[in-house]
Amino acid sequence: MEKNSVLRLITMLVLLFATCTAYAVERIALPKTGLTPDEVALIINDDDPLSQQIGDYYRQARDIPIANVVRVRFPAGRNALTAEQFHSLKATIDERTPKQVQAYAVAWAAPYRVDCMSLTSALAFGFDEKYCAQQCAPTEPSPYFNSTSRYPFGDYRMRPAMMLAGTTFEQVKALIDRGIRSDRSFPNGRIYLLSTSDKARNSRAAGFAHMAQEMNNVLPVQILEADFITGHNDVLGYFTGSAEVARLDTLGFQPGALADHLTSAGGMLTDSHQMSSLRWLEAGATASYGAVVEPCNFPQKFPAPGVMMFHYTLGATAIEAYWKSVAWPGQGVFVGEPLAKPFAPLLREQSADIYELKLFSPRADRLRIEKSASAAGPFKPLPQQQAIQRGANTFVFRLTKPHRGYLRLLWD
Repeated sequence: MEKNSVLRLITMLVLLFATCTAYAVERIALPKTGLTPDEVALIINDDDPLSQQIGDYYRQARDIPIANVVRVRFPAGRNALTAEQFHSLKATIDERTPKQVQAYAVAWAAPYRVDCMSLTSALAFGFDEKYCAQQCAPTEPSPYFNSTSRYPFGDYRMRPAMMLAGTTFEQVKALIDRGIRSDRSFPNGRIYLLSTSDKARNSRAAGFAHMAQEMNNVLPVQILEADFITGHNDVLGYFTGSAEVARLDTLGFQPGALADHLTSAGGMLTDSHQMSSLRWLEAGATASYGAVVEPCNFPQKFPAPGVMMFHYTLGATAIEAYWKSVAWPGQGVFVGEPLAKPFAPLLREQSADIYELKLFSPRADRLRIEKSASAAGPFKPLPQQQAIQRGANTFVFRLTKPHRGYLRLLWD
């Protein structure tokens, strides 16, 4: 079997359950790999008709609990909030956010900035000038960077935010629908890493070769010495450095695709003198990122594509993968459909007692099975283990009757 092909391990686990049928399985639990709709709060500005329209559609499309909808009021149309205006807004949001919420979806494109911070970072950390920089200087790092955490608020007292941003409802609806369509789709796309002629904005290119090596046999990665690509219909990731990116209208983005350009003002969503990050979403990407104030060209202030795709292919959502890829995110805004999860594991029943598990992994691992007579446990490990290869994996297995008990499938 070729290493680069989708690995199909057909394993008929007639289990050792034949000797202990009292514990045959009726329920199979998978590990948590990303945020769920009940862990996301949706922020809507009731003074902005477009925000209301976006928020109402997203709540229904993603089945966000009504209790998780945070409604605020402030005059629409401004690109930035002062620190004082934001403090009042943040107090209201904090008061109305349920305790289990781990992240925010923000239903507007403006305001995108709070004084010297991005809105998404100010919502995550609270407004604090240590996340800003005077001239070219480092800023406070994010504790969430490259983290294994599944609970950012529980672990770090921060709630990452992403903006459901666009200039029309039709654009944002298409974005939301694209994110939902990407769920558990295991896209067969390619990551394009462009080393451009723009030396000032090409600072991430030094790490591209390492990413390509790390993603070998996981996802196709192509490094190009070029200012743009054209005509490709398999774009799962596109990362470049340029003030403007040409020929986006010729590309086909896979549902769930992530893309951004390292430049000074891409995060000025509605009034940038450079290419706005919204252009990526309009072209078909599902999430993006851009700077809202001059960041200089520190790679740490922009997404690290290798870190991003590692977490994404582990099954994380777009908001988690993007946030975990930026070491110093205080001056950058995250935009897109937060809950898109194209590599989350998929378990489905093929026929009576026959189940198929599809999962994706950026690393070699072991599939472990635990059994319990109760949903509350205790779970005990079964001797069966199967190798998980880098990339796509499929397991097919049979469960014996009578249907009593619970299985838990685990991998790291």
